[in-house]
Formats: sequence, C-alpha cells, structure tokens
Amino acid sequence: MSEQTTTSQRRVVVVGAGMAGVQTAVALREQGFTGTVTLIGAEPHQPYDRPPLSKAVLLGKAEGSAFDVDFEALGIDLSLGREVLGVRPADHELDTAEGPVRYDVLVLATGAEPIRLPGAEGVPGVHLLRTLDDAERLRPVLARQHDIVVVGAGWIGAEFATAAREAGCSVTVVEAADRPLAGALPAEVAAPMVGWYADSGAELRTHARVASVEPGAVVLDDGSTLPAGAVVVGIGARPATGWLAGSGIELGAHGEVVADERLRTSVPDVYAVGDCASFPSGRYGERLLVHHWDNALQGPRTVAADIMGEGPVVYDPVPYFWSEQFGRFVQYAGHHTSADSTVWRGDPTGPAWTVCWLREGRLIALLAVGRPRDLAQGRRLIEAGARMDEELLADPARPLKTAVL
Repeated sequence: MSEQTTTSQRRVVVVGAGMAGVQTAVALREQGFTGTVTLIGAEPHQPYDRPPLSKAVLLGKAEGSAFDVDFEALGIDLSLGREVLGVRPADHELDTAEGPVRYDVLVLATGAEPIRLPGAEGVPGVHLLRTLDDAERLRPVLARQHDIVVVGAGWIGAEFATAAREAGCSVTVVEAADRPLAGALPAEVAAPMVGWYADSGAELRTHARVASVEPGAVVLDDGSTLPAGAVVVGIGARPATGWLAGSGIELGAHGEVVADERLRTSVPDVYAVGDCASFPSGRYGERLLVHHWDNALQGPRTVAADIMGEGPVVYDPVPYFWSEQFGRFVQYAGHHTSADSTVWRGDPTGPAWTVCWLREGRLIALLAVGRPRDLAQGRRLIEAGARMDEELLADPARPLKTAVL
C-alpha cells in the first residue's frame, strides 16, 4: 500500500462471512474506518451465527440464525456465494471464480471445515453439521425419529445427540477413544460425563471404530452392525486454508494460518482471525489454535485496531466456550495443559460442579457444569493471574473469588 493512499481510499477485503469475518467488518466501522470494506462469503445465505445450528435451528424452533447487522447502513459490501480460489500477496489480489479482487488489506476469516469420515463419502444418509444447509437437511431426519448413529463424542457429537434425543430419536454414539471429549479434557474430568449419555437414553460406545458405512447401517471394527437411518459425523474440524496453497502465507502443523501477537500473517497487509488462525499466547507460553465462538468474536477487535494504526494491540485472550448437552450447561475458560494441580468444587456425580486447574498456585483454567457464577468469577481471576488458596477453593459453598490469596 502506498504512502499516498488515505484511509478513505483503502480497501479492506475480508474472506469468510462467519462470526470472525462479520465482526471484523463491523469492528472496522465501529473504530472509524472510512475506506471500502468488502465481505466475501462462500455460502449464498445472509451471514449467520453457527451455535444455534445444533440447537434451535436443528429442532425447528428457529428458521435461521442471521446476524442482526445492517450491512448496508454500515457501508459493508457483501459478496455472497463467491468462492475464493487463491491469493497473490505480491499483487494484492484475490482470485475468485468471478475474477480477481484487489485489496489494500486482506483479512483471512475462513474458519474451519469438518473432517469427513473416510469411506463414507457418497453414502446416502451420512451428514455433517457445520452449515445452515446441513442443519436444514437434518431437520426432517429428526422429525422422522430415525435410528441415528453419531460418530464422535466431542462437543458437536454430544450437542447433536442431545437434540436427537429431544426429538425422540434412538441414538448411539460411537467414539474411537476410551471416553468422550478425549481430545479436550483429562480422563478424570471426562469420566462423569459418560453417565450423561445413559441418563438421556443415548447409548455411548467407546473404543469403537467405524469399519464401514452402508446404506442403513454402520459396521464397527469388531464386526458388530448398528442400524442407522442416518449417520452424523462429528470427528473434528480443520482450518479451511487449502485455498492458500502456493500463496507464501505460512501455515502451521494443523494447516492453520500462523499469525503473530497482532494477528498479522507472514506476508504484509494480510491478517488472520478466528478458527483458521493460531496465535502466540504470552499468558500460556505456547501457540494456541482455538476453534470456538468467543475467539471469533474477540480477535476481530485486535485486527481492526491494528489496521487503524492504533499502536500495537496484543491479542492474548483467556479462551472461553460453552456447550449445552444432556440438560447441562458446560462452560470452560482458560487453557489447562500446563497445570500442576487440579481442584474439584462439588460432587462430579451431581448436577453442578467445577474443576479448577492451577499452575504454581495461580488459576489458569476451569470447567464449570451448572455453575455459571464460578465461570464468571474464575474467568476474571485467570485474566488477573490470581493466586488461590486450594483448601478454600475446594469448598463449593464459598464464592470462588473469596479463595484468592
């Protein structure tokens, strides 16, 4: 971008019309950016929020989840149903099916795409749950109360199983690991969640790998066959960055865009935000790749501030997410992998309990089940780097904030 280009002449192009992309465009306007803002989305739908897809939209309680944003009033140009094929940073141009798009500043916000089950492509009745179209295809499946097999006992698998049971379907969840949420939580924390499946009337089968999917059935590697009017695959997601091949933009081990502490990529005038990007965390001393809604909400403010030249604004959030499953509200804040001690608050076999992770006496993460006050207080204490009294912390009757040393 030339020195002569004024703010009012600058063109910011945002690729991806999910939460991260929409919030980046909105944050630019809120922070006073007067140049052109173009939001490019691959889907033809008005930009929408994803969390309701596994809940209200799936169950037919809502028709959609479009963002409450007046794009026209904000002067944000929407280019929907447009596939981006590549980027040439040296030319400051995107390649799209409809032709090249010039930019002065580019923001990558393409999110993540679900991992597909090998061998299941093209088999009738196999579904993913990532897009509005996915949710609308699954609606009549639930309405017909099919036998449903869910592959993967992660967050999305549990949420879908919850909705399917609410709709009256017979549900079997198969998980290759020895427990639900194996990639997200330690064994002792995931252990109480096993019973949630049975309580809801869903069957959870661990150590269960899918050998093949046939019309109307799922065959496991032990030779057993599960009837399946529909199969829903929830085995994770990977950053949607395949289109960046050959661009010179650095990608990490998981295919994510490697961003710095200001969410800048390895090439000039290109930022990355949300599920498609990792960033270095000074708080946790490692690079984080966070596939959660709150990250897509918070990061755009940093990107917009940096584009506006408001000095170095470092992005180092306390990660946060929530999940509604089997009648429970589960919330998590922080990042627990470096913890050296764990403190439980409440009985994990009961309806409400919290797990706190500490490192050198400081609270670094917590998971709260049905205890939103613990989460709200704990998140602030994590941000403050508070040192905790473990004995006081273990008393569930005591407000978490009163356990600070």
